[in-house]
Amino acid sequence: MNAPRPVSTSCQSRRQMLMNCGAAAMAAVLGRPTLSDAADADPWGGFRMGIQSYSLRGFDTETALKHSQRLGLRYWEAYPKHIPQNALPGHVEKYKKLLAKYGVTLLAYGVIGFDANETRARAAFDFAKAMGIVSISANPQKNKATFDLLDKLVEEYGVAIAIHNHGPGALYDKISDVEQMVKDRHPLIGACVDTGHYLRSDEDPVEAIERFGPRVHGVHLKDVKTVQRNGRRRKLFKILGEGDLDIVGCLRALRRLEYRKCLSLEYEENPKNPLSDIAVCLQAVRAAVRKLSG
Repeated sequence: MNAPRPVSTSCQSRRQMLMNCGAAAMAAVLGRPTLSDAADADPWGGFRMGIQSYSLRGFDTETALKHSQRLGLRYWEAYPKHIPQNALPGHVEKYKKLLAKYGVTLLAYGVIGFDANETRARAAFDFAKAMGIVSISANPQKNKATFDLLDKLVEEYGVAIAIHNHGPGALYDKISDVEQMVKDRHPLIGACVDTGHYLRSDEDPVEAIERFGPRVHGVHLKDVKTVQRNGRRRKLFKILGEGDLDIVGCLRALRRLEYRKCLSLEYEENPKNPLSDIAVCLQAVRAAVRKLSG
């Protein structure tokens, strides 16, 4: 989320092919059930397939939830502007009812920062606990005091901290940046593997999942392609399946871990009109699940 990046251009012929193949996904966007929907009760292969609601940041909360429902997604990692952090009972009840109205379960939240300030940290954990959130995607300061505090709070609240990599120049650029900070820490302190940002950092997302193992507490499925332009190497965000991401490899690694937290599609492009692109991304996930199952 929010990392500076070049604007991508999609391959139109490939996109059209995927959209033709993904008729069921597009029908879901339009709110029309299909025979394949009925026949394929779990197109996600047992994964809790959801969306980082930042992908739908161009819409208000209820509209974003409505689109999620029509896309066939039952899980959210909420972007804070969609569900502001507040543990007051009235606020919590309001958003729980809104989520329930559209059949969406809030599993994750973020990305938010942490430092050694216990009052602010507790506010985030109080909110997460009240909302039933399983993991917080986080960008904690890299110091002992912050991680000592997080050790205490994950134990107390039973809510995981998933350190989110933001790509080149960020606190958590490489796999090793996260590994160094979570070593010997509570098992509920781990990683949110953002596959696109690891590709931007020339890291292998499949390797990231394998190295973090049971410390994978969040995943942002995102695709990036490396291209050469005017003699320069550039990284472009792409529709899932049009970049360098090994989707099947990621899902295979997650299945080995028996991963049951939110698997969040995150599509950062075209914020005003992302739905058709998101439907194609989801069709790529369905295709990967079929390959994995086959």
